[in-house]
Amino acid sequence: MNETYYDVVIVGGGPGGLAAAQGAKEAGASSVLVLEREDQVGGILHQCIHDGFGLIRYRETLTGPEYAHRAQGEALAAGAHLRTGAMVTRLTPDRRLTAVTRQGLLHCQAGAVVLATGCRERTRGAIAIPGTRPAGVYTAGTAQNLMNTKNLMVGRRVVLLGSGDIGLIMARRLTLEGAQVLCVAEQRPAPGGLERNVVQCLYDFGIPLHLQTTVTRIFGARRLEGVELSQVDGAGRPIPGTGRRVDCDTLLLSVGLIPENEIAAQAGVSLDPGSNGAVTDRFLQTSVPGIFACGNSRKVMDLADFVSVQGHAAGENAARFVQGQALVPMPPETTNAMAKGLPQPGVTTCVLCPKGCRVTLLPHGEAQGNGCPKGADYARQEATAPKRVLTTTLKRPDGTLLPVKTSAGVPKDRLLSCMAVLRRCAAPAGPVPWGQVVLSDPFGLGVDIIAAGEG
Repeated sequence: MNETYYDVVIVGGGPGGLAAAQGAKEAGASSVLVLEREDQVGGILHQCIHDGFGLIRYRETLTGPEYAHRAQGEALAAGAHLRTGAMVTRLTPDRRLTAVTRQGLLHCQAGAVVLATGCRERTRGAIAIPGTRPAGVYTAGTAQNLMNTKNLMVGRRVVLLGSGDIGLIMARRLTLEGAQVLCVAEQRPAPGGLERNVVQCLYDFGIPLHLQTTVTRIFGARRLEGVELSQVDGAGRPIPGTGRRVDCDTLLLSVGLIPENEIAAQAGVSLDPGSNGAVTDRFLQTSVPGIFACGNSRKVMDLADFVSVQGHAAGENAARFVQGQALVPMPPETTNAMAKGLPQPGVTTCVLCPKGCRVTLLPHGEAQGNGCPKGADYARQEATAPKRVLTTTLKRPDGTLLPVKTSAGVPKDRLLSCMAVLRRCAAPAGPVPWGQVVLSDPFGLGVDIIAAGEG
C-alpha cells in the first residue's frame, strides 16, 4: 500500500481544523494536510449566515461564511494543504489514515494527528418523543442547512423545542422568511441561549417562550399536523393533565450536541462516557500518543472563536510532538462572557465586544454597568431606536445562494418589510467579491446590501 507522509494530518476542516493547520505550520511542521469530507472547508459556518462571529479572534462581528473565509485564508497563507471531498474512514493508533476521495482511496502516515471532527445534533430518537413518524420533524441545524444553502423552506407553522442559540436563531430566520413561529418550548426554567438572542430572535418578533415545557406527543400521518406541549416538574418529568395540542406543520429540535468521535474511538482514544468527547491532557493530547483533539470533538463549545483558539494550540503541539519538542499547555478553558438566560427588565446586554456588559440606563440618561462609552451609546440606542444588521441570502441566476448582509443596522420595526423587499430581489450574475455592494440602498434607508459569501 502506497502511503504519503505528512508531519501533521488534521481530520476536519471547520474552524478548529483550519486554526490547527495554521498553528502547526507556524510551529515548524514541514507538511500539514487537512482532510475535510465536505466540498468546502469551514464546516458548519457556511450555513450560519447570521452575524456574531469573530468578536474575539478578529475584533469585529462577522457572519459564519465571512469567518470561514478568513480562517481558510490564514491556513493557506501559512502553507497548509487543504483537501476537500476526503472522508476519513480509518485511523490507527500508529497514526495511519485512510480517506475515501473521488480519486480513490488516500493513505497517509502522519507524524501527529489532530482530531477536529466537531459535533452532531441530538435527534428525535435521542430524546424519545412518542407519537407517529410524519414528515416535518427536523433538527434545527438540518433546517438551517436546507434554508440557508439549498433555498428550501421547511414549513409555515413551526414549533421549536429547545432554546439554545441555534434554536433561537432559527426562530428568527423562519420568521424573516415568512413562516409563523408559534412558540419555543424549553424544558428548563430558563432559556439556554444568550440574552442577546432571546431579545433579537424572540422578543423582536413577539414569539412566545414557554419555559418548563416539552413536547410529549406528535400528531400526523404523512405530514406533521400538531404536537402536544406539556409542563414539566423540577426533575423534567411531564406533569399529567397539562398537555395541550398546538396545530403545526413543522417541529424543529434544538436539544443539544454530541461530539463526533467515531474515528477517535477506532484509534483507541479514550472518550468521556457522559459527553462522548475525546479525553485529553492539558496539552490537548489524547490517551493515544501523537493524537490530539480540539474544539467540539473534545468538548462542545459556545463560540467558534474559542474553537479556533483551541485548534491553534492543538496544531502547535502536534508540530512540537513531531519535532521532539516540549509540549505547551493549552490556553485556559474559556466560555462566553455574554449573559445567558432571560433578559432582565431595564437592562441591556451590549453586543459590541466579547465582554457583554449589562448596562442600565438611569432616569436622566446616565448609563451604569458599561465598561466603555460604546456600551452606554448602545444601551441608549436600544432604548430609543433599536437597529439590527439583517442577514439573508439572495438567489443567483444559476439557482445557488449568495449570503448577504446590510452594510449597517436597519430599524428593528422595519426588519420584516425589508425582508419582503429582499425576497423579490436576486443576486447579480457573475463573480461577486466578498464585501461588494450587491444592492444599493434598496430600502431607501441609506443602507446597502453587501456580499457576505462567495459568488
